[in-house]
Amino acid sequence: QVRLQESGGASVQAGGSLRLSCQTTGNTYTNSVRGWFRQAPGKEREGIAAIFTASGTTNYADSVRGRFTISQDNSKKTVYLQLNNLTPEDTAIYYCASTGPRSWNRSASLRSDTYIYWGPGTQVTVSA
Repeated sequence: QVRLQESGGASVQAGGSLRLSCQTTGNTYTNSVRGWFRQAPGKEREGIAAIFTASGTTNYADSVRGRFTISQDNSKKTVYLQLNNLTPEDTAIYYCASTGPRSWNRSASLRSDTYIYWGPGTQVTVSA
C-alpha cells in the first residue's frame, strides 16, 4: 500500500514563492512516476509536473514551465515542487500522485488516469 501526504500550501502574495512537499509512506518503487496536479474552483484537474524516479527525467505543463520545478530526494522518499513568481491564476488545491512500477512515457505523465495513488491535497492561495 502506497500513501502520499502533501504539505507546504499557504496563502501568498503575487510574485511570491512556495515549496510543496509530497512524502511517501508504505511501499516505494525504483521505476515509478510521481506527478503534481492542481484543481482550481470551477475548473478541471490539471497535470502540471511529473518526474520519473529512476532517472530524474521531468515534464511540465506549458502553464508552469519556467516557473515551477519538480525534484526528488529518494533517501527521504519525498518529491518537491518549487513554485516561483506566483500569480492569482495559480490558486488551487495541489495534489501529489504516484504510479505503480512502470516505464517513463512523456505523453502520459501529465494525464490523471496514469496514476493510481493520490494524496489529499494542499491549498495554495495567491492574492493580487
